[in-house]
Amino acid sequence: MSLKLNIRFLILIMGALLASFTLAKHAYADSNDALAPKSSAKDALAMPLHTVTIATVSLEQSLLFYRDGMGMQVEGPLTISPALEKAHRALWQMPDDLSWQTYRLYREGIDSAIQIRLLVLSKPMPTIHDSWNSRELGPFSLGFPNTDTVALDKHIRTIGFGALNTLESYPIPRADGSKYQIDETIFNAPDFNHGVAITRGNGMAQLGPTDTNGKGGPAYSAQVITDSESQLTFYTDVLGLEIRSDRVFKSAGDKGAMNLPNGTEFRFAIVYSKGATTGHMLFVDFHNIEPIKPKNAPSLPNIGLGMWSFPVRSIQQVMDNAKAHGATIVSQPKKVNDPLVGKSVVATLRAPNGFLIEVFEVQP
Repeated sequence: MSLKLNIRFLILIMGALLASFTLAKHAYADSNDALAPKSSAKDALAMPLHTVTIATVSLEQSLLFYRDGMGMQVEGPLTISPALEKAHRALWQMPDDLSWQTYRLYREGIDSAIQIRLLVLSKPMPTIHDSWNSRELGPFSLGFPNTDTVALDKHIRTIGFGALNTLESYPIPRADGSKYQIDETIFNAPDFNHGVAITRGNGMAQLGPTDTNGKGGPAYSAQVITDSESQLTFYTDVLGLEIRSDRVFKSAGDKGAMNLPNGTEFRFAIVYSKGATTGHMLFVDFHNIEPIKPKNAPSLPNIGLGMWSFPVRSIQQVMDNAKAHGATIVSQPKKVNDPLVGKSVVATLRAPNGFLIEVFEVQP
């Protein structure tokens, strides 16, 4: 996708969210979906999650998983001007002695899918995670809705990637108390990330659009956190997102997709942009087991999933909210012309757990 088209898309997506809200609301109501929008897209400050940034030193393994496994398209290495590189260093706190190449991974034909900004670093850096253990705090996964997780599970394992456990099938309640089935496998993706294959059955809409091959996403991203009240308040008060679902689950233990200790209970909150039906975030906060704290910070320039990027209606409103909330501002707004977020004004913040958040307001 050219830069000109990418800018046009960023502008159009905001209008499309407003135009499609009524249709989406009725579709979700008809399917009795507990994740139906609770408010209107016209009231959204931050739009759905647009880009996740992953730092790596293994381009080959990354392409094997995300392109050959999950069916994403690849563009790059992209041309980054010296001025843009300088801006990125300030926005992302990248050290002067580190260089990188930038790749864009995207789902062809599905503009609402989250794109991946893959930074291939010039030298190894500390890793955000120490292992694939699902108890480790920090950014956990990207979710890939699809129409046949059984087949995708077989494919991903065939190309050489393992998983936290075998495929798990489990029931989820609808708003009226009836249930539908979910099939889920949590794969061990490169750089101690996780890629989640997930299918909703019994007539439920998938968690994001799928292509002609039945593959979709990324449609969401997840984190394992502590002190969930302060974490969630950051996303609702600073970015204006809404909590769509908030429950306490009991894990299936060693038979579950996350392969947690038997009897594990956790808070499971799902956060969306107002009016949106995809591009959401999941937050897991363990209640009766101790999480594992990795050695390194959950942020760029460390290797792994180090940043979420959100388009916003007003970057000034976000900055005002951040100041009022007492959030850490990493970089004040800067004008950029970026192949992934277009001609925008961009700023960066830190969530309470130190995770890097990028917000950008598209310019005409």
